[in-house]
Formats: sequence, structure tokens, C-alpha cells
Amino acid sequence: MNLFTDIRSLVLDTLAQMQAQGSLPEGLDLANVTVEPPRDPAHGDMATNAAMVLAKPAGLKPRDIADALAALLAQDERITSAEVAGPGFLNLRLAASLWHDVARAALTTGKEFGRSDMGQGKRVNVEFVSANPTGPLHVGHTRGAVFGDALASLLDFVGYDVTREYYINDGGAQVDVLARSVYLRYLEAHGTAVAFPDGTYPGDYLIEVGQALKDKVGAAYVDQPEEVWLEEVRNFATEAMMALIRTDLKSLGVEMDVFYSEKSLYGTGLIEEALAALDAKGLIYEGVLEPPKGKLPEDWEPREQTLFRSTAHGDDVDRPVKKSDGGWTYFAPDIAYHFDKINRGFDMLIDVLGADHGGYVKRMKAAVSALSDARVPLDIKLCQLVKLYKNGEPFKMSKRAGTFVTLSDVVELVGPDVTRFVMLTRKNDAPLDFDFDKVLEQSKDNPVFYVQYANARVNSVLRKAAEAGIDVSDAALAAADLSGLTHEAELNLAKKLAEWPRLVQIAGRTNEPHRVAFYLYDLASDLHALWNRGHDDASLRFLQDGDPDTSQAKIALIRAVTVVISAGLGILGVTPAEEMR
Repeated sequence: MNLFTDIRSLVLDTLAQMQAQGSLPEGLDLANVTVEPPRDPAHGDMATNAAMVLAKPAGLKPRDIADALAALLAQDERITSAEVAGPGFLNLRLAASLWHDVARAALTTGKEFGRSDMGQGKRVNVEFVSANPTGPLHVGHTRGAVFGDALASLLDFVGYDVTREYYINDGGAQVDVLARSVYLRYLEAHGTAVAFPDGTYPGDYLIEVGQALKDKVGAAYVDQPEEVWLEEVRNFATEAMMALIRTDLKSLGVEMDVFYSEKSLYGTGLIEEALAALDAKGLIYEGVLEPPKGKLPEDWEPREQTLFRSTAHGDDVDRPVKKSDGGWTYFAPDIAYHFDKINRGFDMLIDVLGADHGGYVKRMKAAVSALSDARVPLDIKLCQLVKLYKNGEPFKMSKRAGTFVTLSDVVELVGPDVTRFVMLTRKNDAPLDFDFDKVLEQSKDNPVFYVQYANARVNSVLRKAAEAGIDVSDAALAAADLSGLTHEAELNLAKKLAEWPRLVQIAGRTNEPHRVAFYLYDLASDLHALWNRGHDDASLRFLQDGDPDTSQAKIALIRAVTVVISAGLGILGVTPAEEMR
């Protein structure tokens, strides 16, 4: 049930009636007619812009359309008043029974309440994390992992067929550095004193990998030249790091559907095939790029390269795909990888990347647009940095990692549920401060606690009601008479519930799972407000002594709140709290 969709349908039907009556011309485009919450709740329950968007094409004054529309809408039993405001906005007030129906729908539908077929089963690939397999995941990866996983769940909730994918960056020079670092730990396992040159990975996490390599090959690689062991150690080390990364992701509740190796693109013809597809469209050429703007690097010189005409698809400059020495640029395998996604039949692609990839956005969008003939959209979400604090001070680096705070450090300190919720309390492109003390404190200022406390409070009422002999099954609550729920605080809570189906569709349309976290905090606030009103007004208490029917109606409303909280937390990947300790 989406009440906003229902009322919009009513508005559209009424506009069609006006066209049939001749008060509106035929053939008007009604696509931009909206029904949404008014900016000021005092103005009504819903507002429509119908008169404003139709006035010019209809050749009429907005106010005249609004007056006629209001008169017709007021005849519907669902509308208690329709008032024209300003130049032609129309504010609507709805019958209380509609808000009661929302609570009843949540109880009847359960965890499916708010789920929709907006995505129509279209296939979406969400690629996220995709960290270099050179060490454990750090806190920056944590934010991207949480965001990507929650986004995938959100898109599934609104009707898309979602694939979670990790792109293993195992085709570049960094995996050779990893292999050399593991080799040093391997020598160390044999009792050799080693030093880690600049550019290698000195973290303690490679000690176990070096020992595991010794256990596998014994002394076979000791004192051997690099060409003897590099490839084997590289493969061994990459597999070990990916096992570590999988463990880290699992601790956060993230499970990938696909792990795709960059290395699989090399020597298989996939890069050549992708560039041939662009060449066939006249988008590959030999040329010389303009010098970079600003101060020229000392080593810059004009040279002919193989270029992708990305400016034909919205980029600022054309991009090299092959170096002057004949080797591929890093952009070439990225093009091939996305070409493979398109060939796998995805209808939409989403890449979740770190903030340092801002320069990557236009070129990659241009490539996908060119390869798919603009059929497959690519949305690139950049996750800004996370700043960690503890005891009011910046949190220090992890000794085990050597250079950064790991995902496992964060999860160990606060748990996966807190980690996930907090990572979604800001929009992905906004910086995030993660204070280990504040995210664990029990106060309204901590959104994780506040939402979980609302869920736990309702569950405590359900337990007490059951002990008092009241049937609190969802079926019984859905069948209860809710007509007595007339207080403003009760109706406000039901109105907030009604926003859920609309909110989750907006979040899915914009690829913004943080909207779910924000909504849950607002919903919890309304629940707590109603709870607190009961301290002063006994008629608002959920358990009414000697009146099981009224108690059941009030409990039905707050049980509906936990249905939505559970659904929202499920999207975020957070387990609802049954009780607070």
C-alpha cells in the first residue's frame, strides 16, 4: 500500500473527469503532477502541484484549475478538505481511517510492506569495495562496503534483480609488490633477518602468509632469483589476501555474488575486443593530447598515443588507452571490464568508489555510454573519507596493518550493526566522523541507539500485553478496531508510517540508502514522542487497564512501527534489537 500513489491516482482521475466535463483541455501531459507531503505539516496531509504544472499548457490560471479540482476532490470520502494556497497549490487533508489503514496494511503485509516492483526486474550490477588485494580492508573500504551492500538491498526491495560484484585489482604492479613483501616474510619464517624497503608492505598481517608459504614449498624459494618464484608467490599471496578480505566482509555481513579478476582480462582478447567495439564506432584514433592545464610536469612531452574519443560522450578530454610503448593504460582494462558487464546483460551499472576516484567518473561514463549506445546507464557513487575518533582524539593506526585502521578493528570495537548504521548516517559524498564513544552512547544524539531503543520499547509492550492476556499476534492486531486512534500524536505516527513506501522508492530511484537511515530516525522520534506523551496523558498509554480492545488498537499502531523499522534495518543490514542492555 502506497497512500501517496493512491491519492495521486485520485488526483489524476479527477483531472480526467475535468477534461471530460470540458473544464480542462484534452491531451495534457500529466506526468509531472505530483502528490507529496507539504513542506509545512500545518498546511495539510498532502499537497499536489497539479494546477501549477497544467496552467500554462491548458491556457488557464492556476487558481482557476485548483479551485475546480478542489471542489471535485472534496466530494471523495477519503478527502476531508481541499484548500487552495498561494497561486494554485492544493493542500489536502485525509480521513483518519486512511491512516489507520496504513497501520493495518503494515501488519498484514509484514516485512513486505513498502516493497514494490518499481525496478520491474531489471538487472543491476553493483560493484563495490574492489580493494587492491594487498592487505586487509581499511575503514575507508568499510564505508564503501556498507554503502554498496545497503544500496544493493535497497534496489532489491524496490524490484530490481541485483548482483553484488567485487573487482579484484590483481593485474597491476601492486600485486608484484605484494609478492615481494610476502617473500620477505617467507625468508623471515626461515630465520633470515629482513628489512622492508620503501614501497613494500610491512604489516604484521603478512607474517602468517609468509609462514603458510614456507609450509607449502619448504625452502624451495630460499636464495632463488625473483624470476623463479615471483609468479607463484604472487598467486599464493593474492589468494591469501582475498581470503582475508572475504573474512573481513563476512564479519560485516557482506556477501558478494561475483568476484571478478582483472587479471582475467589480460591475454584473453577481452581488452582488444572492447577497444575494437569502440573502434568500429569511430571512437579510437592515433593522436596527441593537449598539454595538461596549469604548470606542466617536467617530464611531459607531446607524443602520439592510441586515444578513445571520450569527448563524444560527455568527457572533458579524450583518454589514452595505449601507452607509447605499446602497453595498455590502466583505463583500457577498465573499459574491457565494463564492456563485459554490458555483455552479461545488465540493464544498469553502479560503481561505488573512494573519493580519490573523482577524475574517473566522466571517462568511465563516456566509455559505458559509447559501448552500450547509451542504453545502459552507469551511476558512480563516490564515498568520502571517514575520520575516526576515540576519547576525543583521532584514532591511531593499526599496528597489525602498519599504516591504517582496519575494518576488523572497527567491527571488533563496536560490532557490525553499529558500524553499518553509522556509516549510513551521512550521504555517501559527505565526510563522516566516526566517534567510537558517541556511537555507543545511549542517547537521542546517537541514531543507532535511538532507532534500536524504539524497537526494543515496542517489544517490551508486546511482552507485557501478552502477559496480560491480550492477543498481540499480527493477525489479531490487524483485525482490531483502530477508529479510536484519533489523537494528533497517534495520527502523526501513522502518517510517518505512510511515508515509508514512498520514501523507499525515492531512495531506490536516487541510489541513496542513507535516506532509509534518516527516515528510521524520524520514525523512532515520533514513536518516542508518543511514548513520552503517555507520561502526562494516561489515555495515550499503550496498555489501558481493563480495556483490552483499546489496548489492542494502540498496540497495533506501535507494532506497525516495528514492522517498518525491521524492514528498514533489513535494508541497512542491521539486526533489530529485541531489548536494550
